Amino acid sequence: MTYSSRYDSALILAATLHRRQVRKGTDTPYIVHPVYVSLILMQHGYDEDVAIAGLLHDAPEDQRYPLEDIAAQFGARVADLVAHVSEHRYAGNDERPWETRKQEKLAALRTAPPEALAITAADALHNASSILADLRAHGPAVWGRFKRGRAGTVWYYRAVTDLLVDRLGAQPLVLELAGAVDAMERMQT
Repeated sequence: MTYSSRYDSALILAATLHRRQVRKGTDTPYIVHPVYVSLILMQHGYDEDVAIAGLLHDAPEDQRYPLEDIAAQFGARVADLVAHVSEHRYAGNDERPWETRKQEKLAALRTAPPEALAITAADALHNASSILADLRAHGPAVWGRFKRGRAGTVWYYRAVTDLLVDRLGAQPLVLELAGAVDAMERMQT
């Protein structure tokens, strides 16, 4: 897949927005995550709009970047895909409860378009793979990085995977995610 200057612009925007952010419990620059999500989508044959939405999928949720600005810069389709995969993390200045956000996300995925489901699968695949790598390198202390520890984290990734299997079937991206989540579940506490 080739890409245009729109992709370059989205990459610059994502890098700028996430510049001061690191991955949970690490010193890894956060930009690594949206770049991997976008690359996973490209490797699975998704078009440039989907790859750009992968780059920007955490911008509204983590950086409060307006969907209207995404639409103005990258088009309504990109903004719509980002809207489908973003959690409503804040109510004013207060972070909303984790359980509420995750239940809402699962409910939204039940009616989301297939491309939004693919972004969710790529996001979950990169996160689950990163968790697995960290567990192998650092052991069970890694679970302390997450708001709900091992049980809540594994529950959420299993729920997302099951929903994606139900909605998308045995697509290669979904099968990769299922394998990563299966491995994560097998890791001892």
